[in-house]
Amino acid sequence: MVNNLGAQNSILNQFIAELRDIDVQTDRLRFRRNMERVGEIFAYEISKRLTFESSDVTTPLGIAHVPQLASQPVIATVLRAGLPLHNGFLNVFDKAENAFISAYRKYEKDGTFHIHFGNISGPSIDGKTLILVDPMLASGASMVLSYQELLKKGTPAHTHIVSVIASTEGVDYLQRNTIGKPVTIWTAAIDSEMTAKSYIVPGLGDAGDLCYGEKE
Repeated sequence: MVNNLGAQNSILNQFIAELRDIDVQTDRLRFRRNMERVGEIFAYEISKRLTFESSDVTTPLGIAHVPQLASQPVIATVLRAGLPLHNGFLNVFDKAENAFISAYRKYEKDGTFHIHFGNISGPSIDGKTLILVDPMLASGASMVLSYQELLKKGTPAHTHIVSVIASTEGVDYLQRNTIGKPVTIWTAAIDSEMTAKSYIVPGLGDAGDLCYGEKE
Protein backbone atom coordinates (compact mmCIF):
# COMPACT_ATOMS: atom_id res chain seq x y z
CA MET A 1 0.00 0.00 0.00
CA VAL A 2 1.23 3.49 -0.88
CA ASN A 3 -0.05 6.51 1.08
CA ASN A 4 0.70 9.84 -0.61
CA LEU A 5 -0.21 12.42 2.04
CA GLY A 6 0.60 15.27 -0.32
CA ALA A 7 -2.38 14.30 -2.48
CA GLN A 8 -4.60 15.73 0.28
CA ASN A 9 -4.86 19.43 1.09
CA SER A 10 -3.15 20.03 4.42
CA ILE A 11 -0.43 22.18 6.01
CA LEU A 12 1.99 19.40 5.05
CA ASN A 13 2.10 20.80 1.51
CA GLN A 14 3.21 24.19 2.83
CA PHE A 15 6.25 22.53 4.41
CA ILE A 16 6.94 20.56 1.22
CA ALA A 17 6.78 23.75 -0.84
CA GLU A 18 9.38 25.38 1.43
CA LEU A 19 11.62 22.30 1.29
CA ARG A 20 11.56 22.47 -2.53
CA ASP A 21 11.98 26.26 -2.80
CA ILE A 22 15.51 27.15 -3.93
CA ASP A 23 15.37 30.49 -2.09
CA VAL A 24 14.06 29.10 1.20
CA GLN A 25 16.64 26.28 1.05
CA THR A 26 19.47 28.73 1.75
CA ASP A 27 18.34 28.76 5.40
CA ARG A 28 19.61 25.40 6.66
CA LEU A 29 17.97 25.79 10.05
CA ARG A 30 14.57 26.30 8.41
CA PHE A 31 15.18 23.38 6.03
CA ARG A 32 16.01 21.03 8.92
CA ARG A 33 13.02 22.25 10.92
CA ASN A 34 10.66 21.71 7.99
CA MET A 35 12.00 18.17 7.63
CA GLU A 36 11.35 17.68 11.32
CA ARG A 37 7.80 19.03 11.06
CA VAL A 38 7.07 16.73 8.12
CA GLY A 39 8.32 13.83 10.23
CA GLU A 40 5.92 14.79 13.01
CA ILE A 41 2.98 14.74 10.57
CA PHE A 42 3.97 11.35 9.19
CA ALA A 43 4.34 10.00 12.73
CA TYR A 44 0.86 11.21 13.67
CA GLU A 45 -0.68 9.57 10.59
CA ILE A 46 1.18 6.29 11.16
CA SER A 47 0.11 6.27 14.81
CA LYS A 48 -3.47 5.72 13.60
CA ARG A 49 -2.38 2.32 12.23
CA LEU A 50 -0.79 1.12 15.48
CA THR A 51 -2.30 -0.93 18.30
CA PHE A 52 -3.61 0.84 21.40
CA GLU A 53 -4.85 -0.48 24.71
CA SER A 54 -6.88 1.23 27.40
CA SER A 55 -5.12 2.23 30.60
CA ASP A 56 -6.16 3.98 33.80
CA VAL A 57 -4.68 7.39 34.48
CA THR A 58 -5.05 8.99 37.91
CA THR A 59 -6.01 12.66 37.72
CA PRO A 60 -6.40 15.06 40.70
CA LEU A 61 -10.14 14.32 40.59
CA GLY A 62 -10.43 10.66 39.66
CA ILE A 63 -9.53 7.98 37.13
CA ALA A 64 -9.52 8.51 33.35
CA HIS A 65 -9.55 5.64 30.88
CA VAL A 66 -7.14 6.59 28.08
CA PRO A 67 -6.02 4.54 25.06
CA GLN A 68 -2.22 4.38 24.85
CA LEU A 69 0.24 2.63 22.55
CA ALA A 70 0.42 -1.07 23.31
CA SER A 71 4.07 -1.17 22.27
CA GLN A 72 6.68 1.26 21.00
CA PRO A 73 7.97 1.20 17.41
CA VAL A 74 11.57 1.06 16.28
CA ILE A 75 12.53 4.11 14.21
CA ALA A 76 15.35 3.42 11.75
CA THR A 77 17.14 6.13 9.79
CA VAL A 78 19.58 6.23 6.90
CA LEU A 79 22.42 8.60 7.78
CA ARG A 80 23.03 11.51 7.37
CA ALA A 81 20.15 13.13 5.55
CA GLY A 82 17.55 11.24 7.58
CA LEU A 83 18.42 12.75 10.95
CA PRO A 84 16.01 15.76 10.95
CA LEU A 85 13.18 13.56 9.67
CA HIS A 86 14.06 11.01 12.35
CA ASN A 87 13.90 13.72 15.02
CA GLY A 88 10.38 14.59 13.90
CA PHE A 89 9.29 10.99 14.46
CA LEU A 90 11.06 10.92 17.80
CA ASN A 91 9.21 14.07 18.90
CA VAL A 92 5.99 12.05 18.57
CA PHE A 93 7.17 8.53 19.47
CA ASP A 94 9.38 9.80 22.28
CA LYS A 95 9.77 6.37 23.91
CA ALA A 96 10.65 4.56 20.69
CA GLU A 97 13.74 2.46 20.16
CA ASN A 98 16.11 3.64 17.45
CA ALA A 99 18.32 2.20 14.72
CA PHE A 100 20.86 3.98 12.51
CA ILE A 101 22.07 2.84 9.12
CA SER A 102 25.21 3.92 7.28
CA ALA A 103 24.63 3.66 3.52
CA TYR A 104 25.65 5.94 0.68
CA ARG A 105 26.12 6.20 -3.06
CA LYS A 106 29.68 5.43 -4.17
CA TYR A 107 30.25 7.03 -7.57
CA GLU A 108 32.61 5.70 -10.25
CA LYS A 109 34.57 7.82 -12.72
CA ASP A 110 32.03 7.13 -15.47
CA GLY A 111 29.23 8.62 -13.35
CA THR A 112 27.64 5.31 -12.40
CA PHE A 113 27.27 4.42 -8.75
CA HIS A 114 26.49 1.57 -6.41
CA ILE A 115 25.10 1.61 -2.90
CA HIS A 116 27.77 1.04 -0.28
CA PHE A 117 26.51 -0.29 3.05
CA GLY A 118 28.63 0.62 6.06
CA ASN A 119 27.10 -0.42 9.36
CA ILE A 120 23.87 -0.72 11.31
CA SER A 121 23.33 0.02 14.98
CA GLY A 122 20.05 -0.82 16.64
CA PRO A 123 17.92 -3.22 18.67
CA SER A 124 16.15 -6.41 17.67
CA ILE A 125 13.09 -5.68 15.55
CA ASP A 126 11.54 -9.13 15.89
CA GLY A 127 7.76 -8.84 16.26
CA LYS A 128 7.91 -5.04 16.49
CA THR A 129 6.65 -2.21 14.32
CA LEU A 130 9.53 -0.88 12.22
CA ILE A 131 9.46 2.66 10.80
CA LEU A 132 12.24 3.16 8.23
CA VAL A 133 12.74 6.79 7.22
CA ASP A 134 14.81 8.49 4.52
CA PRO A 135 13.94 11.89 2.98
CA MET A 136 14.35 10.83 -0.67
CA LEU A 137 13.27 7.65 -2.44
CA ALA A 138 15.01 7.91 -5.82
CA SER A 139 16.03 4.61 -7.41
CA GLY A 140 14.93 2.77 -4.26
CA ALA A 141 18.17 0.76 -4.09
CA SER A 142 19.48 2.19 -0.81
CA MET A 143 16.08 1.85 0.87
CA VAL A 144 15.74 -1.80 -0.15
CA LEU A 145 19.30 -2.54 0.96
CA SER A 146 18.66 -0.86 4.32
CA TYR A 147 15.42 -2.80 4.77
CA GLN A 148 17.13 -6.09 3.96
CA GLU A 149 19.95 -5.37 6.41
CA LEU A 150 17.45 -4.52 9.15
CA LEU A 151 15.73 -7.86 8.63
CA LYS A 152 18.91 -9.49 9.93
CA LYS A 153 17.85 -8.13 13.32
CA GLY A 154 14.51 -9.96 13.25
CA THR A 155 11.18 -10.10 11.47
CA PRO A 156 9.03 -7.04 12.20
CA ALA A 157 5.28 -7.39 12.62
CA HIS A 158 4.85 -4.52 10.16
CA THR A 159 7.16 -2.05 8.42
CA HIS A 160 6.31 1.53 7.51
CA ILE A 161 8.74 2.98 4.94
CA VAL A 162 8.70 6.78 4.81
CA SER A 163 10.15 9.19 2.24
CA VAL A 164 9.30 12.86 1.97
CA ILE A 165 9.68 12.87 -1.82
CA ALA A 166 9.70 9.73 -3.96
CA SER A 167 10.13 8.95 -7.63
CA THR A 168 7.66 6.77 -9.50
CA GLU A 169 10.53 4.41 -10.32
CA GLY A 170 11.61 4.23 -6.67
CA VAL A 171 8.11 3.39 -5.47
CA ASP A 172 7.81 0.66 -8.11
CA TYR A 173 11.22 -0.79 -7.18
CA LEU A 174 10.35 -0.80 -3.50
CA GLN A 175 7.04 -2.52 -4.14
CA ARG A 176 8.67 -5.21 -6.30
CA ASN A 177 11.26 -5.95 -3.62
CA THR A 178 8.82 -6.15 -0.70
CA ILE A 179 6.15 -8.33 -2.32
CA GLY A 180 4.54 -10.63 0.23
CA LYS A 181 5.89 -8.70 3.22
CA PRO A 182 3.80 -6.54 5.58
CA VAL A 183 5.03 -3.16 4.31
CA THR A 184 3.30 0.20 3.93
CA ILE A 185 4.91 3.03 1.96
CA TRP A 186 4.38 6.65 2.96
CA THR A 187 5.36 9.77 1.02
CA ALA A 188 4.37 13.41 0.65
CA ALA A 189 5.01 13.67 -3.11
CA ILE A 190 5.70 11.35 -6.03
CA ASP A 191 7.70 12.89 -8.90
CA SER A 192 7.81 11.15 -12.28
CA GLU A 193 11.33 11.96 -13.47
CA MET A 194 14.92 11.19 -12.47
CA THR A 195 18.27 12.34 -13.86
CA ALA A 196 20.95 9.97 -15.17
CA LYS A 197 22.54 10.16 -11.71
CA SER A 198 19.25 9.19 -10.04
CA TYR A 199 18.28 12.57 -8.67
CA ILE A 200 14.53 13.14 -8.48
CA VAL A 201 13.09 15.84 -10.75
CA PRO A 202 11.81 18.34 -9.72
CA GLY A 203 12.66 16.91 -6.26
CA LEU A 204 14.51 19.29 -3.98
CA GLY A 205 18.19 18.58 -4.53
CA ASP A 206 20.54 16.78 -2.12
CA ALA A 207 18.74 16.62 1.23
CA GLY A 208 21.92 15.83 3.18
CA ASP A 209 23.80 18.79 1.74
CA LEU A 210 20.86 21.11 2.35
CA CYS A 211 20.69 19.99 5.98
CA TYR A 212 24.38 19.95 6.84
CA GLY A 213 26.48 21.42 4.02
CA GLU A 214 28.22 19.97 1.01
CA LYS A 215 30.45 16.92 1.34
CA GLU A 216 33.55 15.99 -0.65
